Amino acid sequence: MPKTPVEQKHGASRIGSEGDLVQTYLAPLAKDMPGSFGLADDAALLTSEPGTDLVFSTDPIIAGVHFFADDKPRDIAWKALAVNVSDIAAKGAKPVAYLLTFAFPEAPERSWMADFAHGLAEAQAAFGCRLIGGDTDRAPGLLSVGVTMIGAVPTGAFVRRHGAEAGDHVFVSGTIGDAALGLALRRNPLLFERGVTETDRRFLIDRYLRPRPRFALAAALRSHARAALDISDGLLKDLSRLAGGVGIRLRFDAIPLSASARAALSTDARVADATLGGGGDYEILAAVPPSEAQAFSRCAKNAGIDVHDIGVLEGPGLIVFNSDGTEIKPREFGYDHFST
Repeated sequence: MPKTPVEQKHGASRIGSEGDLVQTYLAPLAKDMPGSFGLADDAALLTSEPGTDLVFSTDPIIAGVHFFADDKPRDIAWKALAVNVSDIAAKGAKPVAYLLTFAFPEAPERSWMADFAHGLAEAQAAFGCRLIGGDTDRAPGLLSVGVTMIGAVPTGAFVRRHGAEAGDHVFVSGTIGDAALGLALRRNPLLFERGVTETDRRFLIDRYLRPRPRFALAAALRSHARAALDISDGLLKDLSRLAGGVGIRLRFDAIPLSASARAALSTDARVADATLGGGGDYEILAAVPPSEAQAFSRCAKNAGIDVHDIGVLEGPGLIVFNSDGTEIKPREFGYDHFST
């Protein structure tokens, strides 16, 4: 088999030292970032701009849990950064810099590391942040990639997860359920053989491999939302977190679905469960006071982000029902790392 351009440049041999890995593949990602010191120091230095607060979030991804070990390295890198940018975006903050840690089961091949660095460079350019430091380790088990994201938000404008009130409108960005369906297809390519095109399959799998954090929505959240978070563990679970002690009657047909997800739903009713309980979409849920709902929609549209009003917080409990009024009893409420 002919070598790829990456392999031709870097070879298929394994990296021989930590210093080689850092300086060859990671230091270029920190170029021109003040306080990174070319990744040659034991710590980094970051000075916040006047009138801003720093926001921190960390979310590691692990082979066999958040990605497949044979996924393309550039996709793993994109996801590692994207899921953390998503957390920052939901707080109304912009990404600034990040720390990166690895736990490798063995020294990676140069071609793998070069492709991973390429994916990080892509993600950095898309999200507007730079590598500032981190660490590498070798540990038995599965590959783990940890990112600590640092963002900036105007002082006092941080948007919390809690604080939603009865009467607030619940908005969601983008479309829901795509990533869960992409994961299902990644596990079993023969799913949805009829009614789902190859283009649909590629779209859904890409939504699983490469989340699109909605950082362009940050200003709308700061200006108009009472509370917000991103959808990482499933729509219902994260909606219950947002709502707190307030309930909502959620119509299934109010949930925004992509054309590809609708095609899958037409072939298999179980897709509804993936829509309600599947995680990994990294879209944003926001509770917006009724007086701010139109302004929020307008601000989101100006930022190029589609948002959908899926209901009003009221009454006890979270109930999902069909357009005919019958209640839907989802089999999956959401993802939990420790659930059996």
